[in-house]
Amino acid sequence: MDTKQIGELVDEIIQGADDRYAIIMKSYQTPIFHYCYHILGNRCEAEDATQEVFFKAYRSLKKYSPTIPFAAWLYKIAYHHCIDLIRKRKWTKLLPFLMQDKESQSDIERYIENVYFSEDVFLAMQTLSVEERTLLLLRGVEEKTYEEISLIMNKNAASLRKKFERTASKFRSAYSPLGKGGSTHDESKQIAREY
Repeated sequence: MDTKQIGELVDEIIQGADDRYAIIMKSYQTPIFHYCYHILGNRCEAEDATQEVFFKAYRSLKKYSPTIPFAAWLYKIAYHHCIDLIRKRKWTKLLPFLMQDKESQSDIERYIENVYFSEDVFLAMQTLSVEERTLLLLRGVEEKTYEEISLIMNKNAASLRKKFERTASKFRSAYSPLGKGGSTHDESKQIAREY
């Protein structure tokens, strides 16, 4: 959706056409879910977080300013929500995604785990702060511009560019020694190249 369409939808929703919010959700639900899943590492938490992000966005629609891209505004809500969730839990008590019952997983979850959350990638991502993971995911996976990421994270675009380079290097260093052969390493090479 372009800026004009989003602006019109937001105006309609604010004026009482609540059913129009479903259009926004359909357009952004998948990328917001992927983002939350990457940050939280748990499908159930990511599904709950995605719903919560859309609920928070709905409640805050009157505060949305068309001067900011809607996607950036939504990712900013998701970013802060995921940070809050991580602060509330102890990272060390997280069960790794690999412990989940493979039979109960959806196709999309298996794809994300196989490509983006192989064991080596997951372990390397754990060495990064939430801010670093967010930067890596928004730039490397979601292909957001530094200007968009700047709006999401409230950081200077130039400093984000430098931080991305350091974070990508940190990720590669953490990732390199982990995968010594095996299909998991081969599958996750793609992520290392993206970063």
